[in-house]
Amino acid sequence: MDPDRDRRRSRSGRDCLERVQDTSPEGLQDQFGSEYDRTVADAPNRREAESELSERQKRREELEIRPLQEQSRDRYASEWHNTQARFVDDPEAAVGEADRLIQQVMRERGYPVDDFEQRAADLSVDHPEVMSNYRAAHGISVANERGKASTEDLRTAMVHYRALSRSSWRRSPPRPRGHDARA
Repeated sequence: MDPDRDRRRSRSGRDCLERVQDTSPEGLQDQFGSEYDRTVADAPNRREAESELSERQKRREELEIRPLQEQSRDRYASEWHNTQARFVDDPEAAVGEADRLIQQVMRERGYPVDDFEQRAADLSVDHPEVMSNYRAAHGISVANERGKASTEDLRTAMVHYRALSRSSWRRSPPRPRGHDARA
């Protein structure tokens, strides 16, 4: 028995399986990370949470997500720079602009943006690592619209939006693991 050969064979098998949609609990945990944990915590049970995550994968496969053109990336980077600079003099307006800017980027890339929860679910397939940032930033933006966000809250929102901006427009969209996405 050759353990190295078995490891190579096992890895080769995993590589083949990754080309097929992996909806096993381990595959979903691997793809979604902390978003998996949040979804399981919010769902009535693990099976329903995993079903929801699988549905997100299927929905994402149907979307035609595309990378931003270089000109658009440059324009958004410039707008983002201006938004961050505006924070010094008008943090409330800067946070609102940041939220709208993220939505504009998502719309241009092909994500539906009408409903925040659906937008977050769609984005979670490609960018699960920043979803907690996005939810927190958006929540602060909503609180800001109601006049209930402190300056420190607004600063935190900008930090979260910065993480999302780096993930969502400064690189091509990753292909969802185990999917033949049209990205």
